[in-house]
Amino acid sequence: MSVPLYQAKADFFRMLGNPVRIRVLELLQDGPMPVRGLLAAISVEPSSLSQHLAALRRSGIVRSSREGSTVVYTLAGGDVTDLMMAARRILTEVLAGQNELLAELRESEAAAR
Repeated sequence: MSVPLYQAKADFFRMLGNPVRIRVLELLQDGPMPVRGLLAAISVEPSSLSQHLAALRRSGIVRSSREGSTVVYTLAGGDVTDLMMAARRILTEVLAGQNELLAELRESEAAAR
């Protein structure tokens, strides 16, 4: 039995719903990175990072390769970068709207005095 597309999308976004995973994706936008580099940049326990990397790998949005004893991670495709940029644009619009609302509230509060 196949999963409806909307369910697959919800599962995908749920998998992304962790700050460590988002940070990994942000870091990998700049190019391949070894696990030790990710650990230094994110400051989480190695076992925790390993679990997050495994989830990202299972989802197919990151790939790993071994270079000697070093495991290097990379984004599986450019669509991930596009997704991260789209999220930034959406957040910028949302926050701009919140700032406009805050300004209106402050103006009405000042006018009420």
